[in-house]
Amino acid sequence: MRLTHTLGCTAAIGALALATACGGSSSTSSGNGTFTPPKLTAQKTLGKGEGQVNLIAWAGYAEDGSNDKSVDWVHPFEKQTGCKVNTKTAGTSDEMVSLMKTGQYDAVSASGDASLRLIASGDAAPVNTGLVPNYKDIFSSLKTQKWNSVNGVAYGIPHGRGANLLMYRTDKVSPAPTSWSAVFDKAAAYKGHVTAYDSAIYIADAALYLSKSKPSLGIKDPYALDQKQFDATVALLKAQNADISEYWSDYLKEISAFKSGDSVIGTTWQVIANLAESEKAKVNAILPTEGATGWSDTWMISAKAKHPNCAYQWMNWIVSPKVNAQVAEWFGEAPANSKSCALTSDKSFCSTYHAADEPYWKKVHFWTTPIQQCLDGRTNVKCVPYVKWVQAWTSIKG
Repeated sequence: MRLTHTLGCTAAIGALALATACGGSSSTSSGNGTFTPPKLTAQKTLGKGEGQVNLIAWAGYAEDGSNDKSVDWVHPFEKQTGCKVNTKTAGTSDEMVSLMKTGQYDAVSASGDASLRLIASGDAAPVNTGLVPNYKDIFSSLKTQKWNSVNGVAYGIPHGRGANLLMYRTDKVSPAPTSWSAVFDKAAAYKGHVTAYDSAIYIADAALYLSKSKPSLGIKDPYALDQKQFDATVALLKAQNADISEYWSDYLKEISAFKSGDSVIGTTWQVIANLAESEKAKVNAILPTEGATGWSDTWMISAKAKHPNCAYQWMNWIVSPKVNAQVAEWFGEAPANSKSCALTSDKSFCSTYHAADEPYWKKVHFWTTPIQQCLDGRTNVKCVPYVKWVQAWTSIKG
């Protein structure tokens, strides 16, 4: 099992404040809580492969045996299709967005904080799901969602998903927490030993908590915050800052902090909790009563793809049952393909990661790029765009 997924704060969002993004063609407001992307059409037919495909991927998503000889789904793809895979590993969503703008890459494994930017800027094209036979087996709850589609038009193929959980030291935190209040309103009880994810998208975690603890704010979607809601959320995070020991982005450091006791409670991922337990740390991870934020990655195709046929073949391959199972186990996430669970080497894997547990995922609010057109459908106010979230995150930590 290997974890290398990192979400970067997005400092280069540019004009997404008006539902556009970092150059490219501009999109316009549709007036219904979303936006109208540049007019691009999906590929209609699949032609002969071009001999290669250039990918931007999270580490662990396009393994070719160089990290572990037994972990290789690139060479079998190349042998089957004749498409040589050239992979650029990206460490942040910002980097992915910037690389996609160059036009040198055919496809990207985008997280929800990047996908709307790529759509709005015209850097990502609509996807013809009919050219991806394995799409039919993708869990329906991952299809045409607000982070990977606009107005019912798919802009990618779902790859995998995970939730941001609450982890705590069972020998140092008592009683066992059930709510995010343990790291917000009650964080002072663990002053200097609270940890949180180091990204502007973490603002949504606080907003989710406020949606339940202060319903008078009227927060319906943690990624759709008007100015009053946003200000209240930032204030909560600034108060939390006094109790934070460390904001983490490196999973190894988080494991080490929980083992040493420097951190005793905070945000984590299931795979981190599993690894920490395997290293004898006395930890437990839960989905709190308020639910949680989470991530769902999507393979998107460049509007400027020079090797679109190979890119489509790659998207179909990477979400095929066996390969998607392999990626999920190596990376540490729930697979997107519903048939993958029968093919994991660890037969309890999908149970651990809640792969087919739809009631569980209904409690998870997946990362989505905040834009001025409120994603909760409100039209009488403007919501705070992500560029402002990034600015606020600096002040929260400062």
